[in-house]
Amino acid sequence: MFENFTFENPQFFWLFLLLPLAIGWFIWKRNKQQAELKISSIKGFKVSGSLLTKLRPLLFILRLLAMALIITALARPRTVDVSTKTKTTKGIDIVMAIDISASMLAKDLKPNRLEALKDVAAEFIKDRPNDRIGLVVYAGESFTKTPITSDKSIVLSSMKDVRYDNVLENGTAIGMGLATSVNRLKDSKAKSKVIILLTDGSNNAGFIDPKIASELAVEYGIKTYTIGLGTNGMALTPVAILPNGSFQYGMGKVEIDEDLLKEIAKATGGKYFRATNNKKLEDIYQEIDKLEKTDIEEFKFYNYEEKFRSLVLLAGLLIFIEFLLRYTVFRSFI
Repeated sequence: MFENFTFENPQFFWLFLLLPLAIGWFIWKRNKQQAELKISSIKGFKVSGSLLTKLRPLLFILRLLAMALIITALARPRTVDVSTKTKTTKGIDIVMAIDISASMLAKDLKPNRLEALKDVAAEFIKDRPNDRIGLVVYAGESFTKTPITSDKSIVLSSMKDVRYDNVLENGTAIGMGLATSVNRLKDSKAKSKVIILLTDGSNNAGFIDPKIASELAVEYGIKTYTIGLGTNGMALTPVAILPNGSFQYGMGKVEIDEDLLKEIAKATGGKYFRATNNKKLEDIYQEIDKLEKTDIEEFKFYNYEEKFRSLVLLAGLLIFIEFLLRYTVFRSFI
Protein backbone atom coordinates (compact mmCIF):
# COMPACT_ATOMS: atom_id res chain seq x y z
CA MET A 1 0.00 0.00 0.00
CA PHE A 2 2.84 2.40 0.92
CA GLU A 3 5.40 1.13 -1.62
CA ASN A 4 5.06 4.22 -3.82
CA PHE A 5 4.63 6.71 -0.95
CA THR A 6 7.62 9.02 -0.56
CA PHE A 7 8.68 12.30 1.06
CA GLU A 8 10.48 14.80 -1.15
CA ASN A 9 11.98 16.79 1.76
CA PRO A 10 12.29 14.36 4.71
CA GLN A 11 14.82 16.65 6.42
CA PHE A 12 11.92 18.76 7.70
CA PHE A 13 11.01 15.92 10.07
CA TRP A 14 13.83 17.22 12.30
CA LEU A 15 11.42 20.00 13.23
CA PHE A 16 9.48 17.45 15.29
CA LEU A 17 12.23 17.92 17.90
CA LEU A 18 10.68 21.31 18.59
CA LEU A 19 7.44 19.76 19.81
CA PRO A 20 8.84 18.39 23.12
CA LEU A 21 10.38 21.82 23.72
CA ALA A 22 7.01 23.46 23.10
CA ILE A 23 5.32 21.07 25.52
CA GLY A 24 7.93 21.81 28.18
CA TRP A 25 7.57 25.56 27.64
CA PHE A 26 3.76 25.29 27.89
CA ILE A 27 3.92 23.38 31.21
CA TRP A 28 6.49 25.80 32.65
CA LYS A 29 4.54 28.90 31.58
CA ARG A 30 1.25 27.50 32.87
CA ASN A 31 2.69 26.77 36.30
CA LYS A 32 4.28 30.18 36.45
CA GLN A 33 1.06 32.00 35.51
CA GLN A 34 -1.11 30.22 38.09
CA ALA A 35 -1.28 32.26 41.33
CA GLU A 36 -1.56 30.44 44.63
CA LEU A 37 -3.75 31.56 47.56
CA LYS A 38 -3.79 29.51 50.76
CA ILE A 39 -7.05 29.64 52.76
CA SER A 40 -8.50 27.34 55.37
CA SER A 41 -11.80 26.72 53.53
CA ILE A 42 -13.48 27.57 50.19
CA LYS A 43 -16.99 26.92 51.42
CA GLY A 44 -17.83 30.60 51.20
CA PHE A 45 -16.69 30.83 47.56
CA LYS A 46 -18.75 30.00 44.52
CA VAL A 47 -16.61 27.89 42.17
CA SER A 48 -17.39 28.23 38.46
CA GLY A 49 -15.65 27.34 35.21
CA SER A 50 -13.84 24.33 36.65
CA LEU A 51 -14.65 22.18 33.56
CA LEU A 52 -13.42 24.88 31.19
CA THR A 53 -10.27 25.20 33.26
CA LYS A 54 -9.58 21.49 32.83
CA LEU A 55 -10.27 21.65 29.10
CA ARG A 56 -8.09 24.69 28.49
CA PRO A 57 -5.01 22.57 27.49
CA LEU A 58 -7.12 21.48 24.52
CA LEU A 59 -6.14 24.75 22.86
CA PHE A 60 -2.47 23.88 23.12
CA ILE A 61 -3.12 20.32 21.88
CA LEU A 62 -4.88 21.71 18.80
CA ARG A 63 -1.90 23.95 18.15
CA LEU A 64 0.54 21.04 18.53
CA LEU A 65 -1.46 18.95 16.07
CA ALA A 66 -1.49 21.83 13.61
CA MET A 67 2.29 22.18 13.95
CA ALA A 68 2.77 18.44 13.36
CA LEU A 69 0.61 18.57 10.24
CA ILE A 70 2.49 21.60 8.90
CA ILE A 71 5.87 19.89 9.47
CA THR A 72 4.62 16.78 7.65
CA ALA A 73 3.33 18.98 4.82
CA LEU A 74 6.76 20.66 4.55
CA ALA A 75 8.28 17.19 4.03
CA ARG A 76 6.09 17.00 0.88
CA PRO A 77 4.44 13.58 1.06
CA ARG A 78 3.49 12.25 -2.36
CA THR A 79 2.79 9.10 -4.27
CA VAL A 80 4.69 8.20 -7.41
CA ASP A 81 3.53 6.06 -10.31
CA VAL A 82 6.47 4.79 -12.38
CA SER A 83 5.93 3.56 -15.92
CA THR A 84 8.67 2.36 -18.26
CA LYS A 85 9.05 2.24 -22.00
CA THR A 86 11.83 0.33 -23.71
CA LYS A 87 13.33 0.96 -27.09
CA THR A 88 15.73 -1.31 -28.94
CA THR A 89 18.69 0.84 -29.91
CA LYS A 90 20.77 -1.91 -31.48
CA GLY A 91 18.95 -4.83 -33.07
CA ILE A 92 20.51 -8.18 -33.94
CA ASP A 93 19.44 -10.39 -36.83
CA ILE A 94 20.22 -14.07 -36.25
CA VAL A 95 19.99 -17.06 -38.59
CA MET A 96 20.23 -20.52 -37.06
CA ALA A 97 21.59 -23.02 -39.60
CA ILE A 98 20.73 -26.57 -38.51
CA ASP A 99 22.11 -29.82 -39.87
CA ILE A 100 19.22 -32.27 -40.35
CA SER A 101 21.12 -35.16 -41.91
CA ALA A 102 20.40 -38.71 -40.74
CA SER A 103 23.37 -38.65 -38.36
CA MET A 104 21.53 -36.00 -36.30
CA LEU A 105 19.35 -38.86 -35.06
CA ALA A 106 22.31 -40.34 -33.16
CA LYS A 107 21.51 -41.07 -29.53
CA ASP A 108 24.66 -39.78 -27.80
CA LEU A 109 22.50 -36.80 -26.78
CA LYS A 110 19.08 -37.48 -25.29
CA PRO A 111 16.68 -38.38 -26.81
CA ASN A 112 18.81 -37.73 -29.91
CA ARG A 113 20.98 -34.93 -31.26
CA LEU A 114 18.24 -33.21 -33.25
CA GLU A 115 15.61 -33.23 -30.50
CA ALA A 116 18.16 -32.06 -27.91
CA LEU A 117 19.11 -29.20 -30.22
CA LYS A 118 15.47 -28.21 -30.79
CA ASP A 119 14.80 -27.97 -27.05
CA VAL A 120 17.87 -25.83 -26.38
CA ALA A 121 17.41 -23.65 -29.47
CA ALA A 122 13.77 -22.98 -28.54
CA GLU A 123 14.85 -21.62 -25.15
CA PHE A 124 17.48 -19.48 -26.88
CA ILE A 125 14.80 -18.02 -29.17
CA LYS A 126 12.51 -17.24 -26.22
CA ASP A 127 15.36 -15.37 -24.52
CA ARG A 128 15.84 -13.07 -27.54
CA PRO A 129 12.58 -11.04 -27.51
CA ASN A 130 14.11 -7.98 -29.19
CA ASP A 131 15.88 -9.70 -32.10
CA ARG A 132 14.81 -11.05 -35.46
CA ILE A 133 15.55 -14.73 -36.02
CA GLY A 134 15.41 -17.00 -39.06
CA LEU A 135 15.94 -20.74 -39.61
CA VAL A 136 17.93 -22.53 -42.33
CA VAL A 137 18.09 -26.31 -42.51
CA TYR A 138 20.52 -28.35 -44.54
CA ALA A 139 21.67 -31.88 -45.25
CA GLY A 140 23.01 -32.64 -48.76
CA GLU A 141 21.38 -29.37 -49.82
CA SER A 142 19.84 -26.45 -47.93
CA PHE A 143 16.75 -24.26 -47.82
CA THR A 144 15.24 -21.50 -45.71
CA LYS A 145 12.79 -22.85 -43.17
CA THR A 146 11.83 -19.40 -41.83
CA PRO A 147 12.99 -15.98 -43.08
CA ILE A 148 14.24 -13.62 -40.37
CA THR A 149 11.27 -12.33 -38.42
CA SER A 150 10.49 -10.71 -35.08
CA ASP A 151 7.47 -13.01 -34.61
CA LYS A 152 8.87 -15.58 -32.19
CA SER A 153 5.74 -17.73 -32.36
CA ILE A 154 6.43 -18.39 -36.06
CA VAL A 155 10.09 -19.24 -35.40
CA LEU A 156 9.24 -21.51 -32.48
CA SER A 157 6.59 -23.30 -34.52
CA SER A 158 9.07 -23.82 -37.36
CA MET A 159 11.72 -25.05 -34.92
CA LYS A 160 9.26 -27.57 -33.51
CA ASP A 161 8.59 -28.80 -37.05
CA VAL A 162 12.28 -29.34 -37.88
CA ARG A 163 12.90 -33.05 -38.45
CA TYR A 164 14.82 -35.47 -40.59
CA ASP A 165 13.05 -36.56 -43.76
CA ASN A 166 13.91 -37.87 -47.18
CA VAL A 167 13.13 -34.61 -48.99
CA LEU A 168 16.68 -33.32 -48.82
CA GLU A 169 19.54 -35.22 -50.39
CA ASN A 170 21.51 -37.03 -47.71
CA GLY A 171 24.92 -35.76 -46.73
CA THR A 172 26.27 -32.66 -44.97
CA ALA A 173 26.58 -29.57 -47.13
CA ILE A 174 28.10 -27.14 -44.66
CA GLY A 175 29.03 -24.70 -47.43
CA MET A 176 25.48 -24.55 -48.75
CA GLY A 177 23.97 -24.20 -45.27
CA LEU A 178 26.29 -21.28 -44.58
CA ALA A 179 25.73 -19.68 -47.98
CA THR A 180 21.95 -19.86 -47.64
CA SER A 181 22.21 -18.24 -44.21
CA VAL A 182 24.40 -15.46 -45.64
CA ASN A 183 21.83 -14.90 -48.37
CA ARG A 184 19.14 -14.44 -45.72
CA LEU A 185 21.20 -11.79 -43.91
CA LYS A 186 23.09 -9.94 -46.65
CA ASP A 187 20.38 -7.29 -47.13
CA SER A 188 19.68 -6.88 -43.43
CA LYS A 189 19.89 -3.33 -42.03
CA ALA A 190 20.52 -4.57 -38.49
CA LYS A 191 23.50 -3.24 -36.57
CA SER A 192 24.71 -6.81 -35.96
CA LYS A 193 24.22 -9.92 -38.11
CA VAL A 194 24.93 -13.39 -36.72
CA ILE A 195 24.82 -16.97 -37.97
CA ILE A 196 24.77 -19.92 -35.57
CA LEU A 197 25.79 -22.94 -37.67
CA LEU A 198 25.48 -26.40 -36.13
CA THR A 199 26.64 -29.68 -37.62
CA ASP A 200 27.65 -33.15 -36.46
CA GLY A 201 29.76 -34.05 -39.49
CA SER A 202 32.10 -32.78 -42.17
CA ASN A 203 31.39 -31.14 -45.51
CA ASN A 204 30.74 -34.00 -47.94
CA ALA A 205 27.98 -32.68 -50.21
CA GLY A 206 26.79 -29.57 -52.03
CA PHE A 207 28.42 -27.43 -54.69
CA ILE A 208 29.51 -24.45 -52.56
CA ASP A 209 32.85 -24.64 -50.77
CA PRO A 210 32.54 -23.69 -47.07
CA LYS A 211 35.53 -21.36 -47.37
CA ILE A 212 33.85 -19.46 -50.20
CA ALA A 213 30.69 -19.19 -48.09
CA SER A 214 32.69 -17.87 -45.12
CA GLU A 215 34.29 -15.26 -47.40
CA LEU A 216 30.80 -14.13 -48.36
CA ALA A 217 29.94 -13.85 -44.67
CA VAL A 218 33.00 -11.67 -44.11
CA GLU A 219 32.11 -9.48 -47.08
CA TYR A 220 28.65 -8.78 -45.65
CA GLY A 221 29.90 -8.31 -42.09
CA ILE A 222 28.20 -11.45 -40.75
CA LYS A 223 29.65 -13.10 -37.65
CA THR A 224 29.40 -16.89 -37.52
CA TYR A 225 29.37 -19.08 -34.42
CA THR A 226 29.96 -22.74 -35.26
CA ILE A 227 28.98 -25.71 -33.11
CA GLY A 228 30.27 -29.24 -33.53
CA LEU A 229 27.66 -31.60 -32.09
CA GLY A 230 28.47 -35.12 -30.95
CA THR A 231 30.36 -37.06 -28.31
CA ASN A 232 34.03 -37.90 -28.68
CA GLY A 233 34.67 -41.36 -30.14
CA MET A 234 31.78 -43.69 -30.97
CA ALA A 235 28.02 -43.03 -30.90
CA LEU A 236 24.85 -45.02 -31.48
CA THR A 237 23.82 -43.75 -34.91
CA PRO A 238 21.47 -44.79 -37.78
CA VAL A 239 23.17 -47.24 -40.13
CA ALA A 240 20.22 -48.51 -42.20
CA ILE A 241 16.48 -48.11 -42.80
CA LEU A 242 14.33 -51.13 -42.00
CA PRO A 243 11.41 -52.23 -44.25
CA ASN A 244 8.92 -50.60 -41.87
CA GLY A 245 10.63 -47.23 -42.33
CA SER A 246 12.33 -47.11 -38.94
CA PHE A 247 16.08 -46.82 -38.47
CA GLN A 248 18.45 -49.58 -37.53
CA TYR A 249 21.07 -48.27 -35.12
CA GLY A 250 24.66 -49.29 -34.71
CA MET A 251 27.85 -47.86 -33.26
CA GLY A 252 29.55 -45.40 -35.54
CA LYS A 253 32.50 -43.08 -35.29
CA VAL A 254 31.81 -39.38 -34.73
CA GLU A 255 33.59 -37.42 -37.46
CA ILE A 256 33.42 -33.65 -37.16
CA ASP A 257 35.63 -31.40 -39.24
CA GLU A 258 36.61 -29.20 -36.30
CA ASP A 259 39.41 -27.51 -38.24
CA LEU A 260 36.92 -26.28 -40.83
CA LEU A 261 34.45 -25.06 -38.22
CA LYS A 262 37.21 -23.25 -36.31
CA GLU A 263 38.40 -21.64 -39.54
CA ILE A 264 34.90 -20.39 -40.42
CA ALA A 265 34.41 -18.96 -36.93
CA LYS A 266 37.81 -17.27 -36.87
CA ALA A 267 37.47 -15.75 -40.35
CA THR A 268 34.09 -14.20 -39.55
CA GLY A 269 34.89 -12.99 -36.04
CA GLY A 270 32.84 -15.68 -34.32
CA LYS A 271 33.74 -18.58 -32.08
CA TYR A 272 33.79 -22.38 -32.30
CA PHE A 273 32.16 -24.63 -29.70
CA ARG A 274 32.01 -28.39 -29.20
CA ALA A 275 28.92 -29.92 -27.61
CA THR A 276 29.41 -33.51 -26.47
CA ASN A 277 26.29 -33.78 -24.30
CA ASN A 278 23.00 -32.04 -23.55
CA LYS A 279 24.44 -29.85 -20.77
CA LYS A 280 27.32 -28.58 -22.89
CA LEU A 281 24.95 -27.77 -25.74
CA GLU A 282 22.78 -25.76 -23.34
CA ASP A 283 25.83 -23.95 -21.97
CA ILE A 284 26.98 -23.06 -25.49
CA TYR A 285 23.71 -21.37 -26.40
CA GLN A 286 23.74 -19.52 -23.07
CA GLU A 287 27.25 -18.26 -23.81
CA ILE A 288 26.26 -17.09 -27.29
CA ASP A 289 23.26 -15.37 -25.72
CA LYS A 290 25.66 -13.47 -23.42
CA LEU A 291 28.09 -12.65 -26.23
CA GLU A 292 25.41 -11.19 -28.48
CA LYS A 293 23.50 -8.75 -26.32
CA THR A 294 20.95 -6.35 -27.76
CA ASP A 295 21.24 -2.79 -26.51
CA ILE A 296 17.99 -1.67 -24.89
CA GLU A 297 17.23 1.95 -24.04
CA GLU A 298 14.79 2.28 -21.17
CA PHE A 299 12.71 5.38 -20.52
CA LYS A 300 11.09 5.87 -17.13
CA PHE A 301 8.13 8.18 -16.62
CA TYR A 302 7.27 9.42 -13.12
CA ASN A 303 3.80 10.67 -12.29
CA TYR A 304 3.76 12.40 -8.89
CA GLU A 305 0.65 13.18 -6.87
CA GLU A 306 1.28 15.67 -4.06
CA LYS A 307 -0.42 14.89 -0.73
CA PHE A 308 0.58 17.95 1.34
CA ARG A 309 -2.43 20.11 0.44
CA SER A 310 -4.89 18.15 2.56
CA LEU A 311 -2.47 18.35 5.52
CA VAL A 312 -2.18 22.13 5.19
CA LEU A 313 -5.97 22.49 4.99
CA LEU A 314 -6.43 20.31 8.07
CA ALA A 315 -3.76 22.27 9.95
CA GLY A 316 -5.51 25.51 8.98
CA LEU A 317 -8.81 24.12 10.24
CA LEU A 318 -7.27 23.19 13.60
CA ILE A 319 -5.75 26.66 13.96
CA PHE A 320 -9.12 28.23 13.15
CA ILE A 321 -10.87 26.04 15.74
CA GLU A 322 -8.25 26.94 18.33
CA PHE A 323 -8.62 30.67 17.53
CA LEU A 324 -12.40 30.41 17.68
CA LEU A 325 -12.40 28.60 21.05
CA ARG A 326 -9.77 30.91 22.50
CA TYR A 327 -11.81 34.04 21.81
CA THR A 328 -15.24 32.59 22.59
CA VAL A 329 -15.57 29.70 25.03
CA PHE A 330 -12.19 30.18 26.76
CA ARG A 331 -12.00 33.97 26.47
CA SER A 332 -12.41 34.60 30.20
CA PHE A 333 -9.44 32.34 30.90
CA ILE A 334 -6.88 34.08 28.65
